[in-house]
Amino acid sequence: MARLEPGWHFTAVDPSEPMLETAKQQLAVNNVLERTDLHLGHVEDLAADESYDAATLIGVLHHLDGNDAKGQILRSIRARLKPGAALIVAGNQYAYASQPLLLAAWGQRWRQHGASPDEVKVKLGKILQGADPPHSEAAVQKLLHDAGFGDATRFFSSLFWGAWLTCKSV
Repeated sequence: MARLEPGWHFTAVDPSEPMLETAKQQLAVNNVLERTDLHLGHVEDLAADESYDAATLIGVLHHLDGNDAKGQILRSIRARLKPGAALIVAGNQYAYASQPLLLAAWGQRWRQHGASPDEVKVKLGKILQGADPPHSEAAVQKLLHDAGFGDATRFFSSLFWGAWLTCKSV
């Protein structure tokens, strides 16, 4: 986005200092750091003043426990977006254990990239713990609607991941 729009400014928010530091390094490498405000904290820490033209929420929803937490972050983002502003949401769209065929395909993907069978077993064991993704695309749509966004269009899907584009309802 930054390469295509040299006049845009960005705000990065993350509650994890190591993740924000990684983002800072990538922003510097890509010559975008000077156009980015970094905030260690949560979306709720930003002023709720409808000042943002768009937002992305990538790889976050499936790490939040329960629909209340998922809805809270979506409502917090909505409160900071201008009317009609776009939101891109990307993340897991199924519970891992609910899709054994996709889980096996993911394991095969790791093997294709050089992981041993034991490493695949460890990786699969790790991802089966801790994540709480929406359990379907319909669940993603409901979360977005309940938070005040319009119908979302899925524009990407790969194994467990999906990505949707929606807009703040006016």
